[in-house]
Amino acid sequence: MQVPRRKPGKYTHLKPDPCITQEKFNELKAKLAKLKISQPQAAEEVKRLAAMGDFSENAGYIMAKGRLRSINQRMLELSEQLKKAQVIKVVKNVSKIQLGHKVTIVVAGQQKTYLILGSAETNPGQGTISHNSPIGLALMGRQVGDKVIYQAGAQDIECQIIKIE
Repeated sequence: MQVPRRKPGKYTHLKPDPCITQEKFNELKAKLAKLKISQPQAAEEVKRLAAMGDFSENAGYIMAKGRLRSINQRMLELSEQLKKAQVIKVVKNVSKIQLGHKVTIVVAGQQKTYLILGSAETNPGQGTISHNSPIGLALMGRQVGDKVIYQAGAQDIECQIIKIE
């Protein structure tokens, strides 16, 4: 039986952002450790179901084999991500915006605060943005008092940096 292959999507050429916080790094290590514990159990299940005979009509075997493949694939992805990870070390120098800094800006009379992290940990609803986002790119390397213009959709938005933490 041939494994189906997906066509590459529009974002497959993009490499994942290696910048993560220490908490995220520890979380990924814990997930990998959990998978390493469950892998031998899944392999044992595949062996047990393989002993039942005919592979083509053994649905339990096919499901267990798929589960083992997904565990192995996830372990491979996590170990590669951990190998390439660059842990963000927050620099206490708050004269210029860098990764890990919390930035307060004024946009159209409204004050907003953003935490700038890597792409893997963004949550714009809670104020965590990527350094690769339009606003993150515009803010990186800037200082308090600077006026910054960034593009949101088709329009240019101007903001002023008030505070860096």
